[in-house]
Amino acid sequence: MKPSWQEQLANSINSLDDLYAYLELNPQDFPELFLNKNLSEEAALQFKIKVPLAYAQRITKKNPKDPLLLQVLAQPEEQLETLGYEKDALSESEFNPLPGLLHKYHGRVLVMLHGTCAIHCRYCFRRHFPYDQNRPGKAGLEKILNYLKQDSSIEEVILSGGDPLINSDSFLNYLIQELNLIPHLSRLRFHTRIPVVLPDRITDELVKILSNFKGELILVLHSNSAQEIDDLVKQALKKLRPFMTLLNQAVLLKNINNTKEQQIDLHKTLFKSGVLPYYLHVLDKVQGTAHFDLPEQEALELIKAIQAELPGYLIPKLAREIPHEKSKITLQISHSASA
Repeated sequence: MKPSWQEQLANSINSLDDLYAYLELNPQDFPELFLNKNLSEEAALQFKIKVPLAYAQRITKKNPKDPLLLQVLAQPEEQLETLGYEKDALSESEFNPLPGLLHKYHGRVLVMLHGTCAIHCRYCFRRHFPYDQNRPGKAGLEKILNYLKQDSSIEEVILSGGDPLINSDSFLNYLIQELNLIPHLSRLRFHTRIPVVLPDRITDELVKILSNFKGELILVLHSNSAQEIDDLVKQALKKLRPFMTLLNQAVLLKNINNTKEQQIDLHKTLFKSGVLPYYLHVLDKVQGTAHFDLPEQEALELIKAIQAELPGYLIPKLAREIPHEKSKITLQISHSASA
């Protein structure tokens, strides 16, 4: 019998040595991986490795440059202190009125129910986030619900990372029923990587629970590479398509998805599963992630190249989040960039 999604999650790869062993990466064949292994292990202690087998199975073995591996592999560069990169690059602590609640933008709030994700992406902009101070618990959730009830300008709740779909079916059912009682809420949005990294979580029971929300449902997937979209992921997305708007947000990452071909392949592959591009984020300048970053001009040139080959509905918005701005900033191709 196939393990449940909970068992799969519990049996994720969670050490550098286990990841190397599973992918058959050894010192004899790949000495460059082991030159600074102590620094890599220190990075893995500070931000733990976590890779479900369902995701690891899509990583090409004996390939240290695989784009899926590079997203989850602790590397020595994470230990460098890089000027201009900060632990709280988006100043989220300034928009945190209650534990588990972020209120940055008009008309919508973001709720973090816990700090657990199904996978640990090394470029994560919340890798230093104080989740210990932002676990609302039952009492804290009641305060968040009261906050929502008292502010009629809030039309949308965004459930985000830690990944909201890690919560139990019973909890998600309770939360949706509570949100249904707030008359001015019209949209519920899930920001999640789970359909990609743990597709067996998208069960028929979960689909039934989610579909009980009274308003519009949006699921913003996080996929960075077409290689992430296998048959199990396609089946999971097929279950969600009938009652949810499916969008994708990706992060532009050096050596992972920063070529025209990789981006075009990603958006074409997702579209076949009913997922439209939403954002392509330039990297948030979070300490420990500088090795993923690219010059903004290169990002603009990449979007220009994609535009030359894809219809408008398959082109994501190139965006950056800037603290205290009223929305994310869409980066535009200037005359100099398009010359």
